[in-house]
Amino acid sequence: MNKIKLGDSRELLKSVEDQSVNSVYIDPPFNSSRNYRLTSSDQSIGFSDIYHSDQEYIDLIEPMVKESHRALAKDGSLFFHISADQMLLPHMILAKYFKRIQPIFWLRSRSKNNTKSKLGACTDIIYWCSKVDKPKFNMVYQPLDAYYAKNSYKNKDDRGNYALGHITYTKTQAPDKKKDEQKPVANRRYFSFVHNGVVYEPKYGWRLDREQLQKLVDLDRIYFPKKKGAKPYKKIYAHESNGKACTDFWDDLHSIAQGSEERVYPTQKPESLLERIIKMSTNEGDTVLDPVAGGGTTGLVAQNLKRNYILFDINPDSIEICKKRLDSQ
Repeated sequence: MNKIKLGDSRELLKSVEDQSVNSVYIDPPFNSSRNYRLTSSDQSIGFSDIYHSDQEYIDLIEPMVKESHRALAKDGSLFFHISADQMLLPHMILAKYFKRIQPIFWLRSRSKNNTKSKLGACTDIIYWCSKVDKPKFNMVYQPLDAYYAKNSYKNKDDRGNYALGHITYTKTQAPDKKKDEQKPVANRRYFSFVHNGVVYEPKYGWRLDREQLQKLVDLDRIYFPKKKGAKPYKKIYAHESNGKACTDFWDDLHSIAQGSEERVYPTQKPESLLERIIKMSTNEGDTVLDPVAGGGTTGLVAQNLKRNYILFDINPDSIEICKKRLDSQ
């Protein structure tokens, strides 16, 4: 299943079977009007990112998107990586092929001290695209906000320190009451619950059904306030926390320049970025495709996470780097 091939991915992608890959990561040239080199030497490893018209750039990326869409499983995800200042053309192309497009904002660096005549460019866009509204998805986490982590876990019981999580809906979140009444009783979100003689019946419904609520009560994982009329909450323990559920703003993963990874390709992305993308969109044994492989980080991370990989690149230097990194594992 693992492949590393040299050539134009617009042609090589045609050899990939329909709906045979579970996730695609495309990190193409950004149309930045620059030449990228690993060192200052003109003969160093790198590539040209100069296009003379929008159409020339479209002719590069649209065939990749079209063929990747065909190769992508029905519940698969495609991630298209681009700089924030060049996001328009890719968005227009992606919208032609995908039902669902969600931009992820990656804060790749904190500041730009060398900029004097414009705003510092610190953000990339990673478009998360799928054929269906709900593609395969595994929850991934970000570190807790420092202030929240310090100030939220102030309650304590025999199990440890805990924060309070909502288990009732607010007015704007409330499920439709008429539709709820049509569900089986066990699945309804509008119901009364009695605990220690006190009746709890939230006006806008519960976030969980009766059986789920009872299970948490039996495990002593629900906090019932003593104040009359107060809502119960779920206990969220500090020692069990994976962090916060990931948002579409990734400010916790930094570029190669700010980390300890060895740079082997000029536009190399950090392993942590690919790890999050691959974990959230695939399971072990799934296949990840990268048609612009660059330094091979997608394949390296896929291999470490027990996924299969398909890597294409038109640059012979890139293919040699990919083979060397993957063979060394």
